Amino acid sequence: MAFARLNLFVSFALALSQVANAGLVKRVTCSTGHVTANAACCALFPIVDTLQAGLFDGAECGEEAHSALRIAFHDAIGFSLKGTAMLGGADGSILVFNKTETSFHANGGIDDIVDSQFPFFQQTGLSAGDFIHLAAAVGTANCPGAPRLKFFLGRPPPKAAAPDLTVPEPTDSVTAILARFADAGFSPREVVALLSSHTIAAADVVDVTIPGTPFDSTPHHFDGNFFLEVLLKGRLFPGAGPQTGEVLSPIAGEMRLQSDFAISQDSRTACFWQDMINDQTRIMTEFGAAMAKLQVLGQNTKNLIDCSDVVPVPVAMDGTVKIPASFTSKDIQVACAAQPFPKLATRTGPAPTVPPM
Repeated sequence: MAFARLNLFVSFALALSQVANAGLVKRVTCSTGHVTANAACCALFPIVDTLQAGLFDGAECGEEAHSALRIAFHDAIGFSLKGTAMLGGADGSILVFNKTETSFHANGGIDDIVDSQFPFFQQTGLSAGDFIHLAAAVGTANCPGAPRLKFFLGRPPPKAAAPDLTVPEPTDSVTAILARFADAGFSPREVVALLSSHTIAAADVVDVTIPGTPFDSTPHHFDGNFFLEVLLKGRLFPGAGPQTGEVLSPIAGEMRLQSDFAISQDSRTACFWQDMINDQTRIMTEFGAAMAKLQVLGQNTKNLIDCSDVVPVPVAMDGTVKIPASFTSKDIQVACAAQPFPKLATRTGPAPTVPPM
């Protein structure tokens, strides 16, 4: 009994010590008045303010915020664990070698993002990789319901453009998409997590006649509506089809990518997809973790400084998902046989119409 009491005392003392040490983490007060864990991060606060006021139109969850997230993904995914063909990863090569990388078919529309971001990049003095991935974290933070993404400072300048055919496309098969992600170190579950980004995204060049078409009915909120609405019975665009990767959602003004629907139905990913539908905590946690991994691909993290506390804190929301008005559970194409589909209420009112972003 004495030994048991001693163990209990030691455990309690250790817990108290850990709490005390947590309060002793050094904090630095910058000249701007901001507080951070590392003095090297102080220079980022004015940059964040400039991005919010200029690039993101006063901290909006709009076109530029979703574009910042898109270019960060297209930049980072040019990486291979094999370490031969693809070396760069999250290095900003898509900004520095933009004439090369924006000519790739999968990067259609990235040239517009480069044009928007390049003047701000030139003002900051950051490396291209640091700028792209800071902008992605800040832009995403403007969207209610989003996780607070991490940001690490200190990426060196890129050495070369990423090779072509490193970015998955809407016309690719699920097998091809999962293989490309696996080559960069991501599991099927992490692929689904990264697709959470489509909840605040829109298509600009999948069909150039309807630019800015959102992928869900709440494109200014980071929530699970995307995962539900992809499952609604859709219809092809007139004159379009698998060759373009576009499928119309039955919700007016909304687009569903062929690849998103295929991943939602595939046995390797369908249950992961279903898990995300009405679990805001899961979406935030799993997307945040997958992005933290994506944003340092190809980097030596021992040489990076954690400046995550410069990223604004997103507005919280409960993320409760409901079946869109005028639809029922019979309109949902359930593909996960291993577990029951979540019970969802239905929105009231007229059938939704989603305006372009």
